[in-house]
Amino acid sequence: MMIGRVAKQSGVAASAIRFYEDAGVLPRPIRIGGRRQYDASILERLAVLKRAKACGFSLAETRQLFCGFPETTRPPERWRMLALRKIAELDELERKIAAMKELLQRPCACGDLAECGRRILKTKRAARETT
Repeated sequence: MMIGRVAKQSGVAASAIRFYEDAGVLPRPIRIGGRRQYDASILERLAVLKRAKACGFSLAETRQLFCGFPETTRPPERWRMLALRKIAELDELERKIAAMKELLQRPCACGDLAECGRRILKTKRAARETT
């Protein structure tokens, strides 16, 4: 199967397929007459890659899913280990977002930005003194 057909069937752009090959996430295909030739298993690998991307896995995490475990590590265990780390990362991000929202929802009654700065510094000093 040539790269155009793989792209069409998988919904992944040919340029992305080449990028994933260069990044070591997809195996290098054989070449016939200088053209990439894939077997049907590339579609399965691309489906897993798309799922990993939908889960928010980085390129490095996706590479680890495919190549970062002993061959004997079954897929459910690979997903579970990566998912636990990603969920912890998302939980931390959720905490940061909640703190940002809380700051954004606070009304500002300052007369100018210098006053804002003084109030922020005063709040920080008070927080340090209580810890």
